[in-house]
Amino acid sequence: MRNNSGIIYRIVLVVGDFLALTAAFAVAYILRVKYDDRPLIEQIPVETYLYAILVVLPLWILIHGAIGLYSRGVYELRFPELGKLILGSILGTLTLIGYDFVVAGELFPARLVVVYGFLLSLGFLIIFRTLVRISRRILYSFNVGITNLVIVGSDRSTKEIISQFGHTEKTGYRVIGVVGENNLSVDIPTFGSIEELSQKIGAGSIDSLIQTKLYTADEKNSQIMAFAQQNHIEYRFIPGRSDIYAGKIEVELFREIPVITVHQTALFGWGQVVKRISDVVFGLILLAATTPFILLAVILLKISEPSSKILFAQNRLTQYNQSFTAYKFRSHKTKYSGLSPEQAFKKIGRPELVKRYRENGDHLLNDPRISSVGKFLRATSIDEIPQLFNVLKGDISLVGPRALIPEELDTYHQKHRILSIKSGLTGLAQVSGRRDISFEERRKLDVYYVQNWSFWLDLVILLKTLRAVIGGSGAK
Repeated sequence: MRNNSGIIYRIVLVVGDFLALTAAFAVAYILRVKYDDRPLIEQIPVETYLYAILVVLPLWILIHGAIGLYSRGVYELRFPELGKLILGSILGTLTLIGYDFVVAGELFPARLVVVYGFLLSLGFLIIFRTLVRISRRILYSFNVGITNLVIVGSDRSTKEIISQFGHTEKTGYRVIGVVGENNLSVDIPTFGSIEELSQKIGAGSIDSLIQTKLYTADEKNSQIMAFAQQNHIEYRFIPGRSDIYAGKIEVELFREIPVITVHQTALFGWGQVVKRISDVVFGLILLAATTPFILLAVILLKISEPSSKILFAQNRLTQYNQSFTAYKFRSHKTKYSGLSPEQAFKKIGRPELVKRYRENGDHLLNDPRISSVGKFLRATSIDEIPQLFNVLKGDISLVGPRALIPEELDTYHQKHRILSIKSGLTGLAQVSGRRDISFEERRKLDVYYVQNWSFWLDLVILLKTLRAVIGGSGAK
């Protein structure tokens, strides 16, 4: 690939990270030694201190590289990058502490220098990478660093790629031509063959090529790949059955034969162990923290309807299509509790509300089935707290696809993907619009979560859920 903007960007990140870390530990030294009157462990000259820091920082940069901070799949996405920066700062600081134990004498004049260094390094790295990202977008707006992209194929994937790369000033890609049938209705030059493309555009102006459809004739596919290789153009292809490759992909030797293993989800192996441990730990913490709200809910429900049940139990689906009993504080009036929406609205005498309820993503403003106490419990999300017991039992996870009743999930054709992992108390769909997005969109977000799970994504979703609950944007 002749366009070296990606390589240059990585070099800038490496150099910038090194300078940011150096500045962070220099400031940490100044804050503790120059502006703090408390006694030091040992008087260490600034030259000796900085020399030791500069010796260890290359190892810190190697750690950044090992955890993927210089990979396009990480630095292009804010939240994954933030998670990796936190991990990198922890590992880098531990490396410095380990170096201090190995070498003779003291490295740090005071223990607080380590704490200041960790916090400042993380802060400086975040600020630096944000500024670099902004600078790159500014350069894109001046047509600097743009990657010229050609797409071979004219199917649905082609239109999706054109749509994704439509904003060149944000993505840094410009689609300059399509090889295939002229049936896309897009304002991009279309060519009948790779030869025609080469003649009219010129191979020298192409930086990257994506083939969205493999031809039945192998010689055509070989011709396109040869064109890319001969002209040093980056080549990618999208499999014709892209749904097969949706998930976690591993290339491995199977009895000395290279094979591609496709997992339905990225959550397998040690990831399952980590997720279960975090469910138990965070579940116990949340249960202890929400005990006062549990007592409040019990009192309110007993005062409003003394003879009614406090909990509402419902059969829902979780991993591998297994059913479990989900518990929530009852929010419906007793006479409608346990009835389906169709049955309840018919009993109320307003069956026409069913259509509006379904079209609005299973939500209805001023739902007549919900009690006044129930409205409060839903608005504050207190009604969901009993599901923490489901989390501790192992029925569901704290984060995952929304646990749905069988009748709801049966209407979705990709339910097998959603059910490849445990359902969750909260999830990506809930923090991406809650009731403001359709059933279909929520399920697509569930599938995305299943295929792209990571521990950092779980943490982000939990933090966004906490913000939504505190901000009062719970389910109305």
